[in-house]
Amino acid sequence: MQRAVLILLLATDLDGTFLGGRQADRLTLYRTIRATDQIRLVYVTGRGAESVLPLLADPLVPDPEFIIADVGATVLHGDGHSPVTPLQWELSAKWIGTEPILQALADMPGLVRQRVPQERRCSFFLEDTAKVDEIAERVAHLDVDVLLSADRYLDVLPRGVSKGDTLKRLVAHLGVDESQVLVAGDTLNDLSLYDTGYRGVVVGQAETALIEATREREHVHIATSPGAGGIVEAMEQMGVKIAPTVESPSGDAQLVVVYHRLPYEEQMHDGVVSRRRHTSPNGIVPTLLGCFESGRHGSWVAWTTFHDGSGATSHDLVDEERFANLVAAKVPLSQDDVQRFYKKFSKEAFWPVIFSFVDRAKFVDADWKHFLEINRRFAETAAAESDVGATVWIHDYNLWMVPAFLRQLRPDVKIGFFHHTSFPPADVFNVIPWARQIVGSLAQCDYIGFHIPRYAANFLDVLRSHAPTEVLETMQCAPRFRVHGGALAIPRMPSVVRSGDRIIRLGAHPVGVNVRAIHRILADPDRLVQVEAIRARFQSTRLVLSVERLDYVKGPLQKLEAFERMLDAHPDMREQVTLLMVTTPPAPGMEVYEEVREAVDQVVGRINGRFGTLEWTPVHYLFRALPFEEVVTYSAAADVAWITPLRDGLNLVAKEFVTAQYVTGGEGVLVLSEFAGAAVEMHGAVLTNPYDVEGMARDLHDALVLPQEARALHIKRLATLVEQYDVDAWSREFLDAMAAPDSEYIG
Repeated sequence: MQRAVLILLLATDLDGTFLGGRQADRLTLYRTIRATDQIRLVYVTGRGAESVLPLLADPLVPDPEFIIADVGATVLHGDGHSPVTPLQWELSAKWIGTEPILQALADMPGLVRQRVPQERRCSFFLEDTAKVDEIAERVAHLDVDVLLSADRYLDVLPRGVSKGDTLKRLVAHLGVDESQVLVAGDTLNDLSLYDTGYRGVVVGQAETALIEATREREHVHIATSPGAGGIVEAMEQMGVKIAPTVESPSGDAQLVVVYHRLPYEEQMHDGVVSRRRHTSPNGIVPTLLGCFESGRHGSWVAWTTFHDGSGATSHDLVDEERFANLVAAKVPLSQDDVQRFYKKFSKEAFWPVIFSFVDRAKFVDADWKHFLEINRRFAETAAAESDVGATVWIHDYNLWMVPAFLRQLRPDVKIGFFHHTSFPPADVFNVIPWARQIVGSLAQCDYIGFHIPRYAANFLDVLRSHAPTEVLETMQCAPRFRVHGGALAIPRMPSVVRSGDRIIRLGAHPVGVNVRAIHRILADPDRLVQVEAIRARFQSTRLVLSVERLDYVKGPLQKLEAFERMLDAHPDMREQVTLLMVTTPPAPGMEVYEEVREAVDQVVGRINGRFGTLEWTPVHYLFRALPFEEVVTYSAAADVAWITPLRDGLNLVAKEFVTAQYVTGGEGVLVLSEFAGAAVEMHGAVLTNPYDVEGMARDLHDALVLPQEARALHIKRLATLVEQYDVDAWSREFLDAMAAPDSEYIG
């Protein structure tokens, strides 16, 4: 692809220059660069290259085409960070190594080596600048130069190497017309950039020594505006078209929910679109709707596939009687958009990594670009809906990049994000080719909520791998969460962190279930008749209930193998226990799960063939979605809930079982995978390791033979936890945390 005609190559220092000045000026400069492919950007910095890379995770800051680091001793491509050859070979050939320099300066008083990443240079702090001449004499026999800046920082560099020298080599290498180059800096460390003879700008509030050294140079503009504003001044003088100041679009929504699903279901009959309430009373949707019952002005941003094709966001009142001030802002997507962005790419690229099944992940760059486009459209809609200073609550991994786009558009809003899945540690998450961009986007949030403390700690782990990050506050996880005795347990979690100039608060908020809905369902006499009918149907056996989606993450094959092992190890359990395995099919078009379904069918057939009799079928396998009322009914009737995912962000079925048992006076036992997030919250559940098939079989058997008095105490303790932290408490807790006064570290 041919590059557009170049109008400017901007070679700029970072700290105090490109990254300095007023926020409004920085956003104007960054928008100007992004608005055209006719401006080529080069970072020129004294930092080591490794220290520059975290900046590339900041979605607000444009990525450079090239990076000149280590005061000119390193030159890299911005994309991929590979050396620019042959320039880097030539620079490396000039470097004598650190040992001769350190030996020559070993006993020099007041000279302390900087503990920062650095290549092909030695960097020091110098207490007494009068010692510079002595230092130069000590290394005179070596092929090096000595550079002092800001009366404190001293660099020993390969002879003839400087920011300006390397920039001249790069400009010649690229074949750029020298009249199209603009250099920018703010300290004496940048003086060599102006020695090139290129047009330059010394930004406002620069180091006095640099101003004095460049004041008489005709090609240098001494700006009045600091940082990025000074660069904008110089670009305007050169006739560069500056991006107009963006008046942030402002709606009247004080709370904006950004979620992939609308707060109601849409359907089309005879060319007419109609809508109905979501059929499940226990999803997140009814809970989020409850946030607007107070009458607060709100907007719900979600996609629709029913639109006029204009590409414009449409608006509908959600429920004029219950939520008079809530509108649905519908982002128009095609069926192909939904299939590609949500059902295919998100599930094939991100879902496996989130749950640590990295070998199943598929990464396609074209699909990533499509993902970015969809996220951008969600962000633009959220920006247009939000009142000044509004709270924007974004939900889940398929909208990971919305915070990045939204922060560019609306720096005034408060951004919260809730992760409805697990969150893996850095060595897993960073398998994603775009991990840097994703974590950079999440770092634009003011508050990020996870189900459990472990996921917050994992997020910190990922953030630290991409950017310098400081933990400002931690909090004790007990007594709400397990701190020992489970795969996901930790004693303390980070609660306030600083990454760059951003303060991010983290919280653990496990989603609850709709306890009131379960009580209401089981208060229906007809429903209780159905519960008793199920118990009568399986009266001669203990009923083990498994309700999970068809997904390799849920470990259905391991579950079936463990059930088979239990029947092998305990022949007395044959004809005494039945596994009711309810498996919800995946959404249409998600072919990735077809292999799992075939394998499950085969194993179910094998177990029933091996152990079944005319009177007893060991595994009752239902491959269909059950209405929530039926799930509650089966939960009330079962003796054991066997919830054994290999990984799970939380798991609400476990909580539904506990509540249904308690409401009906049941004495069921919850056997729960220790790799489900709920395991660190559900004190008293029987924890099991789904990777240990023998152990899982043993734990199931122990639950089946647990004495009655122990079962009753078990379910009562768990039900108390579930009722205390129901789904309404979850939303209140999250929004209260979002609304808490800004941290003392902010401002």
